[in-house]
This record gives sequence, structure tokens and C-alpha cells, in this order.
Amino acid sequence: MVAILEIPEVRERLSRLSVDEYHRLGEFNENGRRTELIRGLIIEKMSKTPLHRLIASLLYEQLRAQAPKGFSVWKEEPLTLSDSEPEPDVSVIRGEMRDFGTAHPTTAELVVEVAVSSPALDRENAHLYAEAGVGEYWIVLARERQVEIYRRPEGGVYKERQLVARDGILQCPAMPSIRIPVNDLFT
Repeated sequence: MVAILEIPEVRERLSRLSVDEYHRLGEFNENGRRTELIRGLIIEKMSKTPLHRLIASLLYEQLRAQAPKGFSVWKEEPLTLSDSEPEPDVSVIRGEMRDFGTAHPTTAELVVEVAVSSPALDRENAHLYAEAGVGEYWIVLARERQVEIYRRPEGGVYKERQLVARDGILQCPAMPSIRIPVNDLFT
């Protein structure tokens, strides 16, 4: 079966939304489902497995404890980008939380997504984050017990990609105080 979005004639007729139009829709759509805007398209958010919730919560707690002064750590909160408004599992933003009382952050030092079932969308979103100047992007591959790290955004792509295995340490050069053993996410 061919996915409808794979048909070029259908893709050409899609009605895309701007970020401002998306904001006017409200937090939930008419069916009460949570969504996010990706490349002008409204995408329903996937439900989270217990493993996804656990890993995201462990990362959030560790990043929050280790983030240097002048940075805030967010869990499942929006980033407003040029044509998208993703809600990454965890993000570390330069600035205090109160700095964002009237607008969502537009970039981050670090964005983390936890991929339990399929990392395809998370890998595709690397382009979004690189375009927005997100310094570093981690995709936690739960089944493989590994983390893909993307660094050095330039021209809408990350110039560096690294895979950190279960016995490795997650570090973020922009915030040297951050050191998270990958094994700590899975035990």
C-alpha cells in the first residue's frame, strides 16, 4: 500500500500552516489529540511507552542537575522554528526560564529525542534543528542502547555524526559540566 503523502500530486496540494496559524489552533485539535507542527504540517504526537517516559525523565533529571548557570532545561516544551514547532523530549536552552514568558525559545544548545519504536522522524528532524542553529542533537536509540550525536550545524545540516555505545559517556562541548554515562539511561 502506497502512503498518500508519497504521491507527488497529493504532496503538491497539501495546505501548509505557518507557525502563527498553528498557534491560533490551540493546544489540542478538535479530537483532543496533541500535535506538533513539522515543516508546516500538523503531525499527531505519538503515545509514549513506559521505556520512552523513563529514559526521557532520567535524561531530564541528569541534564537539569548538570546544566551550568545561565541555562534552563525543558521537558516536552516547544521550540518555535521558521516553519515548525517541535516539542523535543528534552532541550537545554541558553537563558533562564523566565526569559521565555512571552515567546518560546527559537533555538537550543542541546536537543534530545528518545526513539523507542522508529527513529526515522527523529533523524529527519535533525535538519530542522541544524537549520535553527541547535548546537547539538542527541537521538537516544532505546532498543540499541546507543545514542546518535549530531554536532556542528552548518547550512541546515550537521557536519558531524557520532554514535556513542552503551559503555560511553554523553558529553556536550558547549556545556563541559554535562557528563552522562549511557548505561545510566538503561539500568
